[in-house]
Amino acid sequence: MRLFGRKRATPRDDATLLALLREGDEDAFAELVGRYDAPLRRVVRAYVPSDAVADDVVGETWLGVLRGLDRFEGRSSLKTWLFRIAINRAKTRGARESRTIPFSSLVAEEAESDEPAVDPGRFDTSGQWGAPPTRWDQKPVQRLLNGELRQQLDAAIAKLPEAQRAVLVMRDVEGLDSDEVADALGITTGNERVLLHRARSRVRNELEGYLA
Repeated sequence: MRLFGRKRATPRDDATLLALLREGDEDAFAELVGRYDAPLRRVVRAYVPSDAVADDVVGETWLGVLRGLDRFEGRSSLKTWLFRIAINRAKTRGARESRTIPFSSLVAEEAESDEPAVDPGRFDTSGQWGAPPTRWDQKPVQRLLNGELRQQLDAAIAKLPEAQRAVLVMRDVEGLDSDEVADALGITTGNERVLLHRARSRVRNELEGYLA
């Protein structure tokens, strides 16, 4: 089967692609792969120890999509369904690669921990900012142009705990909304919001140290 067809001038929406996929349209599958292959790989990488393993998991995901199309009932969006397949396969593979802590335990540990999202030392006795966050727009634009800041951002995300990293990548890199992320990860929207807030705070703290 061809994985990559000719480029279309106007991308089709997911609902249209789904209907065409069920008719066996190979170009529709190619378009779906082109749209979601890289985003799925970025999310999967939060669960597995290497890029090579992530590639395997994404490949297994696409096979799972083809085999499961007839069973997809449309209770969630096609995008959410894709991420859920990828995440479930990544969790299984991550466990085989010696990551044996269940994801649900990681969520509970990271979301319910009393660890402050921001260092308390940055506030004064009245609870106001003593050392407010650095204003990033005052920094040289050249750092963005040469990719240096992006490298630092990627490194900061890589340091995040697993559950926080997965939520941050899905929300801030891939653009999924809160309900979609919670659905794909099988967690509550409350836990999703806590994990996202902590992940963003950690990344910001890392980047402030670099930009300073």
